Amino acid sequence: MKKKLLSLIMASAMAFTAFAVPTLAASVETIELDEDEEEEEAADEEETEASGDYHIGIVTGSVSQSEDDRRGAEAFQAKYGEDRVTLAIYPDNFTEELETTIQTIVNLSDDPDMKAIIVNQAIPGTTEAFRQIKERRPDIICIAGESHEDLPEIGSAADLVCNNDFVARGYLIIRTAHELGCDTFVHISFPRHMSYETMSRRVAIMKAACEEFGMKFEMETAPDPTTDVGVPGAQAYILEHVPEWIDKYGTNSAYFCTNDAHTEPLLKQLLEYGGYFIEADLPSPLMGYPGALGLDLTEEAGDFEKILAKVESAIVEKGGAGRFGTWAYSYGYTVSAGLAQHAMNVIDGISELDDIDDIAAAYQEFSPKAEWNGSNYTNADTGVKMDNVFLVYQDTYIMGDPGYYMGSTGVEVPEKYFTTK
Repeated sequence: MKKKLLSLIMASAMAFTAFAVPTLAASVETIELDEDEEEEEAADEEETEASGDYHIGIVTGSVSQSEDDRRGAEAFQAKYGEDRVTLAIYPDNFTEELETTIQTIVNLSDDPDMKAIIVNQAIPGTTEAFRQIKERRPDIICIAGESHEDLPEIGSAADLVCNNDFVARGYLIIRTAHELGCDTFVHISFPRHMSYETMSRRVAIMKAACEEFGMKFEMETAPDPTTDVGVPGAQAYILEHVPEWIDKYGTNSAYFCTNDAHTEPLLKQLLEYGGYFIEADLPSPLMGYPGALGLDLTEEAGDFEKILAKVESAIVEKGGAGRFGTWAYSYGYTVSAGLAQHAMNVIDGISELDDIDDIAAAYQEFSPKAEWNGSNYTNADTGVKMDNVFLVYQDTYIMGDPGYYMGSTGVEVPEKYFTTK
């Protein structure tokens, strides 16, 4: 903020100088100096305009797998133009198409004007792609959003990594469920996700938090949508089993799934049979809710305040008030657009790459009323914080009549959870 205020003061001073009228007593020497200054200012303006002649690339999943991520990339492209922003999509079945994934990311560096590449979500292969890019084009800023690879590993190749705060949220999601009156927490996932450090550590934190709050912790396994069953098979499994889980764990149970494709059928059945949903793995009012509620949000597209209001109204109408939560602004959407904005700010000399306040400011360009919190990632094995890896989160909003924020960003997470694994 001080940096921005100083810039405004300097800009005001320059404007005053540019429009000041010289007195008749001004000497020839002074007038010649003014002319020199004008030439310098003109040169500076040309340099500023030239500095905008660079490109930014954003790689996301498809609309079917990661709609919010893709829409955020499209929003950034719409803001700055297709001539400056290049979009790419990695394969839906990225676990089986590793080479295609790597090449999709690396190909963006063929553009001689490319200055930053953002990958959200940074699926397996992103680390290798960044390494190849750095060998060819060390001038390109490589940024990973929501990495699926181990954070120390991708942090060694990327210039910046930003993930959701799986540490703080592992505690805060359980705390919120407890405050809403839940007695059981059910975690739904599959082996591939549980092999990720971020998700396995979050499970450990959730278990420990459940013990702290006197809740039961349960785990259920569902099919991985990237396997042969695909998204339809994985979603059918959730639709079929949620009624059984509600019967087994009761209506005071809260549910959490690690996969986007599982979210819509989970929400649909929880609305029908009971149970709570605090927030999605990558929270958004668009994550699963429109499909589960049968909503058409075409008219509200891009306006998250209107989107949230329409989703909330439908939740209340179906009797879900006080049981369903989200982040008011899409996480995936904000990460795609916000990290691209941050890269642009860094290239333009407005921001520092590894400044959490600058990162938050860029996020808030696309989530103006959101409360954000976060910190550097701490390696649980070594206790060392990484300077270029950040964990961030937004306050939890519970939908109701009226809805309300839980104040999660103001809660101090006990220190012991930052090394729980």
